[in-house]
Amino acid sequence: MRLTLGDFARLARSRLDPVVWDFFEGGAGEERTLAANVEAFDRLWLRPTVLRGAGPPETTTTILGRSWDAPVGIAPLGYHTLAHSLGELATVRGTVAAARVPVVISTFAGRTIEELAAVGGGPLWLQVYCLRDRSMTRRLIERAERAGFEALVLTVDTPHMGRRLRDLRNDFRLPAGIVPANLDGHDFTVPAAHAKAQFAPALDWSVVDWLRSVSSLPVLLKGILGDADAVRAAEAGVDGIIVSNHGGRQLDGVPATLDVLPEIVAAVAGQVPVLLDGGVRRGRDVLAALALGAEAVLVGRPILHGLAVDGGQGVTDVLNILLGELTDAMALAGLRTLADIGPELVRSPAGTGQRAPHHRVLGAMPP
Repeated sequence: MRLTLGDFARLARSRLDPVVWDFFEGGAGEERTLAANVEAFDRLWLRPTVLRGAGPPETTTTILGRSWDAPVGIAPLGYHTLAHSLGELATVRGTVAAARVPVVISTFAGRTIEELAAVGGGPLWLQVYCLRDRSMTRRLIERAERAGFEALVLTVDTPHMGRRLRDLRNDFRLPAGIVPANLDGHDFTVPAAHAKAQFAPALDWSVVDWLRSVSSLPVLLKGILGDADAVRAAEAGVDGIIVSNHGGRQLDGVPATLDVLPEIVAAVAGQVPVLLDGGVRRGRDVLAALALGAEAVLVGRPILHGLAVDGGQGVTDVLNILLGELTDAMALAGLRTLADIGPELVRSPAGTGQRAPHHRVLGAMPP
């Protein structure tokens, strides 16, 4: 019986090649940060308010001028085709069947931008790794914009891939036929080697201006972990920030995203929407992230678990469980709308209330 996202994880592990499982699940180094992302949610307690006459919860929100059915999106994940032959096509279809929320398509997607856009029904965002060959990156962005994608998500924490010990021990290589459908001309067999050779290792803040010069789409930066970088991003004119440590896959030993979220929210003071990824496994995790100031969360590995278990239907089931848990948690906490969620909802292990500014100033989509 599949009642939780943990049930899907266990089933996925039994069905995937162990080497592929390690590629999906592994983190960098000793995986301290990987574990911390989940543990950070486990440390918090929720504090309900009673007799508020709240009624059935409403989870809709508006971010970047687009209405979402819930404050949950799909994080960028490469090579969905390792989990299911339809890859991102099944993921997008499965997401649309569950809710109108964004799917962030990886630079290393296994299905083309055009066929994913043809599914329709929900917003698509393009995750961007800036390659040494800027012309290749530009062509990818231009294709996405022509296809109707609605935002660019620049990953800023990856001058090259982190030291992922599981992949090194397994000598991980992409199986025959598993390739990024939207790139060409490179050897992608060993993802870490490709990243070392082809990722631009010396990006600076001028890349934001470059993205503006090649596209009119909103730009979000993914990989912000400190308040100084968050302020710099807002000053650079980005349209959103995603607090992320790459799912614990880059620099091991950096903090859990939930732990740094309040300082980043405080630093940007509502200038741009702040999203979070890393460690979200339950509906109450979504609630905790919103209470500490996130506008929405992105979910990663559980989507691959659903995909591995039952293709697009598995993705739908994972999202339905997560969103069902969210509405259940809101109802039991006495919350009617997302605007009712504030820092008073959460308590730390010592019993002291979390103190984080709570801004719901949402970015606007350009005309």
